[in-house]
Amino acid sequence: DYGADEEQDVSMRVIADHSRATAFLIADGVLPSNEGRGYVLRRIMRRAARHAKMLGFVEPVLYQTTVFVLESMAEAYPEMAQRTDYVAKVVKNEEERFIQTLDNGLRILTEEVTRLQQQKQTVIPGEIAFRLYDTFGFPIDLTADIVAVEGFTIDEAGFHSAMEEQRRMAREHWKGSGEEAVSGIYRQLVEEGLRSEFTGYDNLTGSAEILAILKDGQPVTHADQGSEVEIVTTATPFYGESGGQTGDRGELTTATGKMAISDTKKPLPELTVHVGKIVSGSVAKDAAAELKVDQAQRQATALNHTSTHILQKVLTEILGEHVQQAGSLVTPERLRFDFIHFSALTPEELAQIEEQVNLRIRNNLQVATQQMSTDEAVAAGATALFGEKYGDAVRVVRIGDFSMELCGGTHTSASGDIGLFKIVQEAGIAAGVRRIEATTGAKALELISQQEQTLDQLAALVKTDRPQLETRLRKLLERQKELEREVESLQGKLNADQAGDLLNQASDVAGIQLVCGRADNLDGKALRELADQVRDRMESGVLILGSAHGGKAGLLVAVTKDLTKRLQAGALIKQLAAMVGGGGGGRPDLAQAGGSKPEQLSEALAAAPGLIAERLETV
Repeated sequence: DYGADEEQDVSMRVIADHSRATAFLIADGVLPSNEGRGYVLRRIMRRAARHAKMLGFVEPVLYQTTVFVLESMAEAYPEMAQRTDYVAKVVKNEEERFIQTLDNGLRILTEEVTRLQQQKQTVIPGEIAFRLYDTFGFPIDLTADIVAVEGFTIDEAGFHSAMEEQRRMAREHWKGSGEEAVSGIYRQLVEEGLRSEFTGYDNLTGSAEILAILKDGQPVTHADQGSEVEIVTTATPFYGESGGQTGDRGELTTATGKMAISDTKKPLPELTVHVGKIVSGSVAKDAAAELKVDQAQRQATALNHTSTHILQKVLTEILGEHVQQAGSLVTPERLRFDFIHFSALTPEELAQIEEQVNLRIRNNLQVATQQMSTDEAVAAGATALFGEKYGDAVRVVRIGDFSMELCGGTHTSASGDIGLFKIVQEAGIAAGVRRIEATTGAKALELISQQEQTLDQLAALVKTDRPQLETRLRKLLERQKELEREVESLQGKLNADQAGDLLNQASDVAGIQLVCGRADNLDGKALRELADQVRDRMESGVLILGSAHGGKAGLLVAVTKDLTKRLQAGALIKQLAAMVGGGGGGRPDLAQAGGSKPEQLSEALAAAPGLIAERLETV
């Protein structure tokens, strides 16, 4: 009860206060993360979770208190009350993640405090605080809160030093890829005044002059047949990879040679770089060039990009306004869209999403683009990618009155051009981030055709037709379960008989009953079940079983409880396992091991009585 204990009262007040802050922040669109407002929210939530644990809660509770806040505020803030389920889901997800690591982190912190107390020190080293932050998700102020009770402080300078060291190592690892040196060349080209004008929104061909040729990251004056190069031209219809859309493919031709372009990059806003191989003749700097984009590849990419915009809008309509883009990839073959959401999508939700995207495709919505200022675009309701930096002028892509986004990518002229949208899979890729992969147009039709062929093959395999396939499979699965139960029953009877045979072969080692024998073709589970049958009929003794199964050796040692002070199953099995080329361990009364030398199994079992006798002599 509140008022009975001051420490508990503090925890209750922290939970109440932090529940209010959490409810308002999430309802306002903030999500827990490691940056900015999201990190402030995460710190608040984790401090509250720790106080809940201090009150004895072992399961998530903060999500319930935030729901209470929203329900209490419903009259004053009705729009917040409408997001109650969503807020509860976000909070519970974050709580569950932190609870998994909280105990381990607290154990390490307690051990460190104890160690320092013995040394009469009162400062937690910065590297320990950083480890708790980096591995267990403890914000530094949470760690400071916990240790302050014991009169400790944290070496904050050491904490920030450890964090900077990790960042430095990450930067060095990134530089090691060679990209830093290459991007330096691109910057040098821009500083020298090189620019590439993009003309590819309206044209797939164009004429230009070659400004630079790069080979192995260095400028050259010409490149011969077989050379892999990068070429920069004054203008280009080729779209350079950016905004999640992959670069165009195609060809570049001069009077003296031809280049097959396999990719197009945009390392800097001013520069488009064509990547490929000289397939004939030679190509020289300053030469006039004709550029031609692969039309089929560009069109397929455009279909997938427009579909991605439709998909994002459909996701917000079906799942909620909390859905935000967390990443994307648009290629000619498929599209991939990552988004913020805190639970796996149900089959019903996936079907609804697919249906709604295809509905917008059938509506044949016109796709239009417009240049405007960033402020005008946002005021008009255009969706912008959170955290993305935009210039003063932006390109807005509208799909009818349905979708409006800031986007520099290439699109189809009408949604009907897409033809068909098909989800390939949906999965989680990180906490609170889901991924949908899909395909469109001819590729989607091809996928459906393959799935239908698979259904026909499965139907033929189980001797039925496609309409009856589900019924047939259910019957087969039911029959399989029946057979498994029969096998289990027969195995139990067989184990009982085998247990009797093993007990009849029992020997005496220094006054202890030893049951030792082989039971081949049994896996680890079956070996344990046989051991249970034998142990049920042993009052006191040691059981050792060996099994050759699947080209491997399996061993099991069991010791009755009355003997575990003199003999430990785990110690004994380590010696036996070494003889069959393996290892293992377990409890004092039961241990299992495996090995790669089943041919040594009989020899290992024969050595068991001697090993037991040796161990008993040392007790």
